[in-house]
Amino acid sequence: MNDRRPLHRDRSRATSFGSAAARYDRFRPRYPAALIDDLVPRTGIRVLDVGAGTGIATAQLRAAGADVLAVEPDPQMAEIAAGKGLAVEVATFADWDPCGRTFDLVVFAQSFHWVDPKRALRKVGAVLARSGRLALLWNRIVAVRPGPDELAGVYASVGAEPQRPSVLVEGEDLEPLLAAAGFTSERRHYTEHPHYGGAEWVEMVSTYSAVLGLPAADQDVLRSRLAATIGDAGVQATNDALTVLCTLTR
Repeated sequence: MNDRRPLHRDRSRATSFGSAAARYDRFRPRYPAALIDDLVPRTGIRVLDVGAGTGIATAQLRAAGADVLAVEPDPQMAEIAAGKGLAVEVATFADWDPCGRTFDLVVFAQSFHWVDPKRALRKVGAVLARSGRLALLWNRIVAVRPGPDELAGVYASVGAEPQRPSVLVEGEDLEPLLAAAGFTSERRHYTEHPHYGGAEWVEMVSTYSAVLGLPAADQDVLRSRLAATIGDAGVQATNDALTVLCTLTR
């Protein structure tokens, strides 16, 4: 798999998560508590969680005291979020109608790379309350032991690429994009060092779009080979969780 199109244009990958919704909710990591606390400085702030998936960030923000609305295009993902008692509206962000509502905080948790960024930023500007903020979140988990090169060889054996952080946060593309839309921004890092059991790691990485897009037989082979490579020791990892916190200059 060597498709370098922007991810939001690869609709087969963007719409692949519903098939693994239950596993996604169970095995995808939660965001560091300090990251969530920094986004909710007081109870009752109005938050819009865009591309909320199964409501992982939504639930954490609500637990911190926010009043959160989730918008999620995949009905299977949204059903799990709704089952947690979260407020969910099923729509793409492009098609979603805010009906005059505004928000103190708009969050894209692991989802900004799935929208057309210029269109999305214009819409964010329209729904932000005065002094409102935009937060782009990513958990960025990298294996330390076994090393990433060793695991990359397993992916290559089935013609797949290992999950990598979005290019929107790795190059110089993001900040100029935000500035052109009228946002100032800062990056905040929250580092964790989690350990995963072998089966837990395999379940987690098999919920990423690069794996879900493989034929079912190749997914099975990849899972088996990853488990064999990891063995009983599991995976020692680093999560360099990132918030890009943005303020609109009006």
